[in-house]
Amino acid sequence: MRNSTKWLAAIAPAIFFVCAPAADLRIPLGLPPVQWPKDNPYSREKAELGRFLYFDKRISADGTVSCATCHHPDFAYTDGQAVSTGVKGQKGNRSAPTVINRAYSLAQFWDGRAASLEEQAKGPMANPLEMGTTHEIIVTKMRKIPGYSPLFFAAFGTRNLDIDKVAQAIATFERTILSGGSAFDRYKAGDKNAMTPAQVRGFDVFENKAKCDSCHEGANFTTNEYHNIGIGTDKSDPDVGRLKVTGDPKDWCVFKTPTLRDVARTGPYMHDGSLKTLRAVVDYYDKGGTPNKNLDEKIKPLHLTDQDKDDVVEFLKALNGTGWQKIQVPVKFPE
Repeated sequence: MRNSTKWLAAIAPAIFFVCAPAADLRIPLGLPPVQWPKDNPYSREKAELGRFLYFDKRISADGTVSCATCHHPDFAYTDGQAVSTGVKGQKGNRSAPTVINRAYSLAQFWDGRAASLEEQAKGPMANPLEMGTTHEIIVTKMRKIPGYSPLFFAAFGTRNLDIDKVAQAIATFERTILSGGSAFDRYKAGDKNAMTPAQVRGFDVFENKAKCDSCHEGANFTTNEYHNIGIGTDKSDPDVGRLKVTGDPKDWCVFKTPTLRDVARTGPYMHDGSLKTLRAVVDYYDKGGTPNKNLDEKIKPLHLTDQDKDDVVEFLKALNGTGWQKIQVPVKFPE
């Protein structure tokens, strides 16, 4: 596979420093070292604080929604739904992407409107359809929970809780949600029996006949770039995607390319959850997407056989990894 980390490495020194894996943060086979922001380095205490905050529903306006509501380990850190549900049962218009391997992504959300995981963590809190509250109210709530004070002190050396520290802790925890060591990783490491014959054939179709790796490449199977593949463009009022962020007509109905890690566990698929199965996804790409005024030039009919399609689906299953399953949902929260 082509190496999508080359262009990232060129810009990373200005933003990140590379943190050698801590003894308590093991990097699964097939993944590069995690790069930590200069202003939010890793610590076990910060990640542990973030774990509590990530699962704590008290952050939301009515105490019913946490980060994990839309990104839960039971669904490989998605919610298993076409679109997410927030406070008061309100429905959003986009599918919740997985948090797995989010440490290796750049801008966040389907449209890339958040520059970092820290910024992303703040977004749903103040979104009226998601957590339905404000940053000020969240800080007030957290300050009234005495059990959080020593956790913030252990993580930051101060009990002065603010929304930036809340976001930094959550982002630190999220960067520990890693998936590697898949059948594919073991195969690439030399174990030629790790993948089935169908998966090996599917890998060949993925790379050569279908050229899926033109967008899904590198250790995390994504270029972190944005494309219009036609999903939703045939609607009367389509989600215009990244256009709202940049204002550039070239970004009409353009969305971020997601990771394929654990993709067999994270359906339904696409930004609107409109494709229910991996086979449906392969069929969609095979037909050349949905024609529209801004369709990416890479999206063309693939002319795959049924065997090709079956094999690609089997290959995608070989990307199911390990690591994130070790994270435990808190059974009790600070009081």
